[in-house]
Amino acid sequence: MASIFHIIPSAVWEETQSEGVYRGDTLDAEGFIHFSTRQQVLFVANTRYKGHPGLLLLEVDTEKLTAPLKYEPPFEGAPPELDADPHFPHLYGALNLDAVIAVHPFEPDEEGRFHLPF
Repeated sequence: MASIFHIIPSAVWEETQSEGVYRGDTLDAEGFIHFSTRQQVLFVANTRYKGHPGLLLLEVDTEKLTAPLKYEPPFEGAPPELDADPHFPHLYGALNLDAVIAVHPFEPDEEGRFHLPF
């Protein structure tokens, strides 16, 4: 089993559970939902979400996904810390909730930085 991760506000996750599927705002805007590998999660969290409270980290089993998953190159000029795992997973369709195998609390520390919850 391979896992990928998605950072989501807890309020959005609560809404998603009642709907039974997660589309994410980037599916309509960009055509896919952004995910991260285990090695990319902290980079994404600490650059895009630094200091944001009320987040969750969804752990997703890639074998249970029903929409196509593609690993694609990161943005141009990606930092060296991504060299070990340079391709980001993008889900081209909605996330089926039965693929979510764990939901981890994901809160920043006093300095606004995130740490892996596992």
